[in-house]
Amino acid sequence: MIDVKATLQDAEERMEMATMFLEESLNRIRAGRANVALLDGVRVSSYGSMVPLNQVANVSVPDPRTIAIKPWDRKAIRDIEKAIMDSDVGITPENNGEIIRLNIPQPTEERRRELTKQCNKIGEKAKVEVRNVRGDIKDKLKKAIKDGLSEDNEKDAEADLQKLHDKFIKKLDALLEAKSKEIMTV
Repeated sequence: MIDVKATLQDAEERMEMATMFLEESLNRIRAGRANVALLDGVRVSSYGSMVPLNQVANVSVPDPRTIAIKPWDRKAIRDIEKAIMDSDVGITPENNGEIIRLNIPQPTEERRRELTKQCNKIGEKAKVEVRNVRGDIKDKLKKAIKDGLSEDNEKDAEADLQKLHDKFIKKLDALLEAKSKEIMTV
């Protein structure tokens, strides 16, 4: 027999994962403001292995349009610069021998609209995942009736599942709304 609470808990965890995926994806989108999350995907060659940028340098945001990267080992400055150039960040680093600076350009109106569309596509993927979780759990509940779960319990569980679904869809919409507002703000 199926454990309804555990099943709903599983659904909530899976929906939370979709929300986290969306948050991380939106953080990597350049909205015209400096954000250290832009560099999360950058891997630097350090002593023969590829490591995240934040493990070989101090990454900070001194002002809204600049990211400063201060390597702990000065010899690593070339490797860091090369890693940024090779990544999909799309910003050319400026190096003064001690600190690497990334100047974030102000996006044009057209670019802002493209970024908003890109965010919405990612958001739609996350929403589809939440809907898929709901569908999977509904199927499990339907099969559980055959295994001896009462129809009342199944209906109650389905109602709880729908509430969970609605809660996470609202959360995703709020994240998308906030990111769109950030992108469109000049």
